[in-house]
Amino acid sequence: MYLTIKEAAEYLSLPQSTIENLLRQKKIRALFDGEQYLIYKEQFDTHLKQVEKYKHVVEEYLNEPIPDDLDVKDED
Repeated sequence: MYLTIKEAAEYLSLPQSTIENLLRQKKIRALFDGEQYLIYKEQFDTHLKQVEKYKHVVEEYLNEPIPDDLDVKDED
């Protein structure tokens, strides 16, 4: 499935200008049909899945309790 720049911006919750800049920098693959750029949606799905997985790993790490330090002595 292909998206226009406007649809890709909505799908990624980014401004259209950001998508256009990414196209110019060739960080997003797209086809030009003579009138508009068509962006392959699947390239974002893989990336978004990886980002969600990374967020989950970071969240687990941050929620892990801090272990007690065995070298800490009670001052009382």
